[in-house]
Amino acid sequence: MPYEPPPELTALTLEQVAALAAARKLPPVDQWEPQASSDSLMRIAPDGRWFHNAKFPGDGEIKRAAMIRAFASLLRRDASGQHWLVTPHEKQSIAVDDAAFIAIDVMRQGDALVFRLNTDDLVIAGPEHPLVARGSAELPAIYLGVRHGTEARLNRSTWLQLVELAGDDLTVESQGMTFALVPQ
Repeated sequence: MPYEPPPELTALTLEQVAALAAARKLPPVDQWEPQASSDSLMRIAPDGRWFHNAKFPGDGEIKRAAMIRAFASLLRRDASGQHWLVTPHEKQSIAVDDAAFIAIDVMRQGDALVFRLNTDDLVIAGPEHPLVARGSAELPAIYLGVRHGTEARLNRSTWLQLVELAGDDLTVESQGMTFALVPQ
């Protein structure tokens, strides 16, 4: 069955976004604790591209979006910051240069900020999915909590969209929480 990406963010209500997120039945990787572990020989570049067994720049890029979405559904990050692809029987380390996902679009819907990721996941910023500003005031980097400890880095255009939504103090609100767009 072919993959049907969700509609454009602006065409969705907050209820529709929540329903789409709930309908995506993700594996319960937070419940799996496999004993076997190995190296996946995979890497996620800062721009969100996935590579396997790459020995040279640009070599081994995984270009099938369906494969990337499938692998991304198995991602978990542990307390030390290591990312893992997790199944019930084995976990494999994966190198992540910056963040596992890229936030590529945002919209305000009522009192919530809804983000679309490079994997077509939809995430509503709030207590379970906080926005965190890192870097410096001159070069801020904004990250969105996704799931199982993983994060999405906002791309430049998404950060600029947030700046337009922000108040004079460069903060935004979503689901009752206030988030700074520059590091404090």
